[in-house]
Amino acid sequence: MEIDFNKSQHVYFMGIGGISMSGLAGILLSRGFKVSGSDRAPSELTDMLEKEGATVNIGQRASNIKEDIDLVVYTAAIHQDNPEFIRCKELNLPMMSRAEFLGQLMKNYNSSIAISGTHGKTTTSSMAGEILMASSLDPTLSIGGILPSINGNIRIGNSEYFLTEACEYTNSFLSFFPKYEIILNIEEDHLDFFKDLNEIRTSFKRFGELLPEDGVLIINSDIKDINEITKGIKGKVITFGKDDKSDYFFSDLHTSKEGYSVFTFNTPSKKKVEVTLRVRGIHNVLNAVAALALADILNLDLTLSSNALFAFEGAKRRFEYKGCLKGVNIFDDYAHHPTEIKATLEAASTYPHKNMWVVFQPHTYSRTKAFMDEFAEALSLADNIVLTDIYAARENDNLGISSEDLMKKVIEKGKKCYHFRSFSDIENFLLQNCIPEDMLITMGAGDVLKIGESLLGT
Repeated sequence: MEIDFNKSQHVYFMGIGGISMSGLAGILLSRGFKVSGSDRAPSELTDMLEKEGATVNIGQRASNIKEDIDLVVYTAAIHQDNPEFIRCKELNLPMMSRAEFLGQLMKNYNSSIAISGTHGKTTTSSMAGEILMASSLDPTLSIGGILPSINGNIRIGNSEYFLTEACEYTNSFLSFFPKYEIILNIEEDHLDFFKDLNEIRTSFKRFGELLPEDGVLIINSDIKDINEITKGIKGKVITFGKDDKSDYFFSDLHTSKEGYSVFTFNTPSKKKVEVTLRVRGIHNVLNAVAALALADILNLDLTLSSNALFAFEGAKRRFEYKGCLKGVNIFDDYAHHPTEIKATLEAASTYPHKNMWVVFQPHTYSRTKAFMDEFAEALSLADNIVLTDIYAARENDNLGISSEDLMKKVIEKGKKCYHFRSFSDIENFLLQNCIPEDMLITMGAGDVLKIGESLLGT
């Protein structure tokens, strides 16, 4: 099915409260479409959509599906035994995945930008979005997190520029039509779908092959055997990295007295610009280099782009400062993969504190089992670790593991680690044990942020 985005239709989103789905629904509302959908629970995103005119059903039931629906869009989390999915099939309604829908939307823009990688997509998309806006390009943005400067995850622009995150899970990004791509990194993840790292690498290679001849791939030169990924790509291949072996790289990295990362951004044409980042960590320096490489390829003013990055204070749930309780500084972070946890805790270690507490919510049984040792290693960078139960998300099989298995691994590393079944027990434990000048980080892709918010009364 080809969608005419200039013709108003009724589109139903199964899983409308998701960060990406809500953004797509918002774009359609701005174009005068009739939008409805469903999700398991209300949220700030569903509330926002309802205020904009969408009809949102809480709970997924067959009765939600009406015959006047022109198209149904569903997320990867929706299975064929879902009652709404079954009813759509009974009514023979046109259906497509979120990725297919997003891909069709991208066809409407001459300069579509897709930012991919195992880690860093949301932050890099946010950085690139800030640069595009500061450069007066009036882009449409679909961010996988909440960007404070646009007060949401979606920005409706009126230009040829469309920027979105591109996730490899279920090969979603293979349905896209980008002109510009960024590949930040390639590591093992989503092993409930991919067999191994080789299969993941193949998926990213196929993503690169989507580029047209006038397209550009910006890729991290540190990716192992990078030529295997880039071979056969029709577009131009540009590298970024930590030194002059890459086309774009940073140099003279140091920390300012305010704790900011300061570095020189270098281009292939020998242009240089000094960059100051408020967001911490070497991983964010690399994210910024990727975003600035895109800016230079688009012939944008690099000083203006650098200023846009200085103004960027991070997306929501990316080492986000939540508040202070009795002298304890509370942060929240979305990290749910060992590499992400390590990067966040290394960056957090530069923030003044006595003891670093991490409340970690493991995300999915398959990921926890696959990276049990790596999780223990990464979490051991904190002084004290508190574990919640595993957040099942889309999974039903616990694979015979629990958070207690991870707790034992962390204790073997010589760290203090605790496991509680309820959030209220965790909150009581923290109130009794955290002392002034400690740092507390809630961490994970589920609902663990509620712990910090409850402690702060927000």
